[in-house]
Amino acid sequence: MKSTFNLMRGVPLLPIVQPKNVVQGLKTVEAIANSGLRNIEVVRRTAAAFEALSAMRKHFPELNIGMGTLMNSSHIHEALDAGAQFLVTPTATPKLLTSLVASNAPFLPGVAGPSDILTAYESGVREMKLFPAHLSGGPDFIKAIGSVFNDVTFCPTGGVNLNNADSYLALDNVKAVGGTWMIPARDVNDGNWLSITQRCKDSVALFSEVAA
Repeated sequence: MKSTFNLMRGVPLLPIVQPKNVVQGLKTVEAIANSGLRNIEVVRRTAAAFEALSAMRKHFPELNIGMGTLMNSSHIHEALDAGAQFLVTPTATPKLLTSLVASNAPFLPGVAGPSDILTAYESGVREMKLFPAHLSGGPDFIKAIGSVFNDVTFCPTGGVNLNNADSYLALDNVKAVGGTWMIPARDVNDGNWLSITQRCKDSVALFSEVAA
């Protein structure tokens, strides 16, 4: 089973992009890339998502771009056909996990509690997305669950922001964090690309602060 975390380039921060169209998607990714970040998740929540991902992969081959909000095998195949380098789901069922494993692509299945984690664990999965992280217990939950699943690592998303990301990053079983805080919809809609780049730079700085 391929590791998503080993695939990540540079700082393991995962900005989550929801493009309304291809041009907007490319501009957003350019703003993110200008900060030095190299990992991006495009969520399958708009009609332009697959086309935008394909364009991003073509124009930014140096980036590691995956697709999220995948909920069935058809979504998985569409994402891979569009060029997704890794797959992310909001939740995990035995059927969905079977499709993810069969894809032979790196993936992060979404989990929200011990039963979800065990379901994924029984499929051989050791890397997972905790979603929604803040409603699932946040850093305290991840720390506690580590005593039971001591070989599982997480990428928390959902409610993660500039003010609490360091609490997650300080945990040994957190290998990355994801979110939209560095690319607010207002800035995307207004085309405020410099603001997005600066927000991403501020987020990158969290990693060196935690390490210190």
